[in-house]
Amino acid sequence: MITGLEPLGRDALGEEDLTALARTITGDPAAVAGAVRVEPVDYPIGTPSTESLHRVFGTTLDGADWSCFVKKLQSVRHSPIIEFVPMEYRQSFIDYMPWQLEVAVHQSGVGDLMPPGLRLAHAYRIDEYDDDRATLWMENVIQEWGPWPMDRFERAAYLLGRLSARRQPHLVAPLLDRVVSSTPGTALRYYADGRVMKSALPVLTDPQTWRHPLLSAAVCHLGDHRLRDDLLELGERVPAVLDALEALPQCYQHGDASPQNLLVPHDSPDEFVAIDWGFDCPQAVGFDLGQLLIGLAHAGELAPGALPAVHKVILKGFLEGLAADGMQVTEEEVLYGYLGSLLIRATFTALPLEMFGTANASLELFEQRVELTRALVDLVSPVV
Repeated sequence: MITGLEPLGRDALGEEDLTALARTITGDPAAVAGAVRVEPVDYPIGTPSTESLHRVFGTTLDGADWSCFVKKLQSVRHSPIIEFVPMEYRQSFIDYMPWQLEVAVHQSGVGDLMPPGLRLAHAYRIDEYDDDRATLWMENVIQEWGPWPMDRFERAAYLLGRLSARRQPHLVAPLLDRVVSSTPGTALRYYADGRVMKSALPVLTDPQTWRHPLLSAAVCHLGDHRLRDDLLELGERVPAVLDALEALPQCYQHGDASPQNLLVPHDSPDEFVAIDWGFDCPQAVGFDLGQLLIGLAHAGELAPGALPAVHKVILKGFLEGLAADGMQVTEEEVLYGYLGSLLIRATFTALPLEMFGTANASLELFEQRVELTRALVDLVSPVV
């Protein structure tokens, strides 16, 4: 009996299934699974549809090493976060959140549409359960170390542009067969109604928020006393921006194309492995550029002052990618789709207000996020 998979609970494979997995990963039809161990992934889980993340490391009886990444998915009804959703909104939240999206990505054939240089992680095994849970056994991508150079941002944007052009609504179906997945802008509008209008903006409007010692000190140290007024003025534009976004050319896109979700394999540094897809509905062309721009800055791995330079190269790359696959749109349309979506998706939530009173809150963090918020405000204000 093989031991070591116990941390995976009911997903712990028996000898026959584990050997089949080892053969799939190694490509050796005669491989027999030997020793195996499981390690939890030390990465903050940011979505309630993810139950857990693990890596599995194994050795075959003839000494070949193999590994895989195990991601457990769940309906948000199983997530602890559901207790914080008001009772009157719970069922609609459960019904709306597409926890099966990543399974659909690997079953949809979208990988065949992806341009050279952009691919899915290999899915070795998918287990689906009747209690609204599923488990993906995927390629364990060993990533290239170090910061992203500017040409990597440009290449990622170029490939995302090509992918967007190939996934226009008249060319493809949504990944999930849901009415909301066919309605332009519905995912961003749902996000805006909840995360922005009902949550972020009321807190930003409250003067007490800005009197908190950390935020007040950060604003004072940076001298950005107009930030609150600028955010609230942009907040008034949200309904008109949503309408304008839905009138633009639409594409199905990755939906959460931050650098953290575009893995760069260490043995193939010109390639990207796209993981953690989101927002499965048509969105305004350019939508994916917002997360590409701010993902590393939000994680504290890119200085906010670098964003204007990144902005220029990703806009250029994305436009070239669209053109390469024959989608004819203007730069103004892409710019509005990109920055209008960025306004809704990130500008009002960049300040880490949820960290008030927590052990990890620091003046350094709040100053970095005030700078990030200012950079976003300055980018989007002239366009939207």
